[in-house]
Amino acid sequence: MSQEITLVEVALRDGSHVIRHQYTKEKVIEVTKGLNEAKVPYIEVSHGDGIGGSSIQYGFSKDSDIELIRAAKENSPFSKIACLLLPGVGTLDDLKEAREAGADMVRIATHVTEADISAEHIKFAKNELGMEVVGFLMMAHMASPEVLLEQAKLMESYGADVVYCTDSAGALLPSEVKERIELLVANLNCKVGFHAHNNLGLAIGNTIAAVEAGASFVDGSARSMGAGAGNAQTEVLVAVLDKMNYQTGVDLFKIMDVAQDIIAPLLPEPVIIDNDSLILGYAGVYSSFRLFAQRAGKKYNVDSRSILMELGKIGVVGGQEDMVMDIAAQLSKRQE
Repeated sequence: MSQEITLVEVALRDGSHVIRHQYTKEKVIEVTKGLNEAKVPYIEVSHGDGIGGSSIQYGFSKDSDIELIRAAKENSPFSKIACLLLPGVGTLDDLKEAREAGADMVRIATHVTEADISAEHIKFAKNELGMEVVGFLMMAHMASPEVLLEQAKLMESYGADVVYCTDSAGALLPSEVKERIELLVANLNCKVGFHAHNNLGLAIGNTIAAVEAGASFVDGSARSMGAGAGNAQTEVLVAVLDKMNYQTGVDLFKIMDVAQDIIAPLLPEPVIIDNDSLILGYAGVYSSFRLFAQRAGKKYNVDSRSILMELGKIGVVGGQEDMVMDIAAQLSKRQE
């Protein structure tokens, strides 16, 4: 009997980084209708940095998260709508609004060693709002498998239905993914998920390693639309999983059509492993820092790769985007 794998499509959230969070309701409706017709189980919708992320630090959204979630929900009779929330960026009020707008699932995201700050949000979403709740442990390469498990157990204890190992920098190797997922699956009672980035060209391979190690939830992004070099490419992932006799329930031809006919025209440029994306994975830097580093590099006439390498050395995490300009300025002075 083949194993079922639950797919979460993230082009309307992680992909938001690619277009600087300029999704409109009309475009979200078009994408959602296509994904719904392709029978994608979950569609994640929100600012790239989660609900409440629209700000001067992360970039302002064109249309609000709540409007986008409502538009998606009204056009997804099959697919469930998920959203992302980073404690400290999004609030409980944001979460309540998202639920009222139709969000079925929330993914509470913290740095891999900071699961304790998710307690209030997970409990509120689960017990007060009746949502499906995912614990999303970001930058998983920055913690040992044992520390990852310790943090995952905290999220499970708060009520998470699924806990994710999230390779936010696309820095993990398949063997490292396997080790982490096997440990989580062996020691948690909840389901285990995996989110990949393709900065080292390993998003599909790492996702397959996760599935073979026991993960039952995986993320994909149509046409690989996501931060850095993008995520595991949904249509490719569906095809590979099908060849391996894993069942996603997603219609391959229809998800291919969504990727080519709806998502591809949205991309300002193809999502590829360029120099900066490669350095993100190599240095272990949060994937959304790519555009910040490129802007800082132009401003200070510094190679953006050098900026990213410095950020990797000091171990920056999501939420420290304001440090990018500081590092660029410091590198510029060294060049004088």
